[in-house]
Amino acid sequence: MSSLRFRARCSVLLVASGLFVAFAASTRAQVQSQTATTSGAPTKEVKIETGEVVAVKGNDLFVKMPDGTIRDFPNVPEGARATVDGKKLGIHELKPGMKLQRTTVTTTTPQVVTTIETVTGKVWRVNPPVSVILTLENGQNQMFKIPEGQKFTVNGQQTDVWGLKDGMKVTATKITTAEATSVTEKTQATGTMPPDAPVLIATESAHQRRLLQ
Repeated sequence: MSSLRFRARCSVLLVASGLFVAFAASTRAQVQSQTATTSGAPTKEVKIETGEVVAVKGNDLFVKMPDGTIRDFPNVPEGARATVDGKKLGIHELKPGMKLQRTTVTTTTPQVVTTIETVTGKVWRVNPPVSVILTLENGQNQMFKIPEGQKFTVNGQQTDVWGLKDGMKVTATKITTAEATSVTEKTQATGTMPPDAPVLIATESAHQRRLLQ
């Protein structure tokens, strides 16, 4: 026996409420569904990491962190780019001594997902207030348990289970309101070239200046 009760399956759902009626898996082909999503104000978290390139071995990047530890970033994708002094460089173009900064912006957006599902059928037999057997549009009979307070629509009018009669064409509705969270991340890498090596500048001695005069 199938039940009108239903547990929504969705990986991002945190809270579900407002459950009026639902349908067994075998009747899903007969269920019409409409879903609407509304989004709230997003929040952003910014994380900044800095370090100095120590070595590049293959696609592994070794960076010295501010606390002195060496951190390994393995398997850096070939398509990854860091903007160093205005130039976009790939993993194999990074050199020891370069200063790198990685900025990660995480955006979290609260959402409310409202799903309305309906099933229509003809009452084949009703056993109030426990259950009803409907003949669905595909000609199959399906038994549903009836939750307390369930309403049915008959000829545009709402009625409870006690108002159902054999042969009536009825529509049952399930409304699910669920809270969800959308999380996106955007990462940008920038950096600077290592400082230039010191340039030695020769100076003339007093003896050399006299010779030149």
